[in-house]
Amino acid sequence: MHTLVKATMVGLAGFAVIGVPPGSVQAQTATTTTNGPRHAMSKPAHRIIIQVTQNDPAVMNMALNNAENLEKFYQDKGEPFQIELVAYGAGLNIFRADTSPVKERLASIANGSKNISFSGCGNTLANQSRQESKPISLVPEAHIVPTGIARVVELEEQGWTYVRP
Repeated sequence: MHTLVKATMVGLAGFAVIGVPPGSVQAQTATTTTNGPRHAMSKPAHRIIIQVTQNDPAVMNMALNNAENLEKFYQDKGEPFQIELVAYGAGLNIFRADTSPVKERLASIANGSKNISFSGCGNTLANQSRQESKPISLVPEAHIVPTGIARVVELEEQGWTYVRP
């Protein structure tokens, strides 16, 4: 708290030095997030990671249900949100062009929502291609990240909320 008070006093001194008349600057409460300062008056964006690591159509559909339910919930409340499904390991099959049991649903979600994105692990993709002795591609709605687990960690470090169906 002492540091915060000190920083505030330095900031106010800066205003006095540049000649801003007393009372002309309104006090504004701010909080600090992992992405930097955020004014208390603004609504924070909801940012959610949904991790998929199982090659199970029921789990894949649950992850997509979670994404669509969150989307509807936050849209109904008028609150900003962003959702990213991250798949790696056996779960990469959700995004594989040749094996995904939910291809049509991914296309429908991608066409209907600008706030839901899909990330597939490049390491898993390379390993599966090598193991199957063939090139493997992802559905066009998904983009490749170098490492799926690292993507999850990076997003969590930025303050995203982690969900695993």
